[in-house]
Amino acid sequence: MTATHTGPHFYEPKNGHGLPHDPFNAIVGPRPIGWIGSVSASGVPNLAPYSFFNAFNYTPPIIGFASVASKKDSFNNIEETGEFTWNLVTRELAEAMNESCAPISPEENEFERAKLEQGASRVIKAPRVAASPVSFECKLTQIVQLTNHEGKEVPSWVVFGEVVGVHIAEGVLENGIYDPARIRTVLRAGGPASYYEITPDNRFEMFRPKT
Repeated sequence: MTATHTGPHFYEPKNGHGLPHDPFNAIVGPRPIGWIGSVSASGVPNLAPYSFFNAFNYTPPIIGFASVASKKDSFNNIEETGEFTWNLVTRELAEAMNESCAPISPEENEFERAKLEQGASRVIKAPRVAASPVSFECKLTQIVQLTNHEGKEVPSWVVFGEVVGVHIAEGVLENGIYDPARIRTVLRAGGPASYYEITPDNRFEMFRPKT
């Protein structure tokens, strides 16, 4: 006889989730995509999307992404040069973004593989995605290796960078206001292959309560 579970599903991650697919990424989401541009010390461009990415400070503006399980090419480039770009993923660029995550060698250029034009940065040397409507130029501030609750290091590193330059394409702002739905921003939704697109129909507004 198969037991019937009527209560909420609970699991301790160290013992496995007991589900067809790990729900963690889908629960913490949808998340902005860290589409990171960098260049090696020898001058080889690199472009890769990261699932764990977000903003962490207003002044100065600081963003960060996590290189999970290993020190990937982006990490190595940024550690060498101290620079990187972040590039917004839109629905129009989604397939190219996906193509840029192919596991190719550090000597190969993901911009070329994904048929994307490199955009020149103004403050740093790392390339931007020219077709992206919004890009940040960033200088490395910190690299933090994560630890578990026992203080043991895990093979994941968070790369933080201060935004020192912001590119916003012509026509993106409406009356000086930036609207992510206007340019069909794409977010990572978890699961093996799921994404969401921000649309105006899904927007609602709430203002902070006053004391």
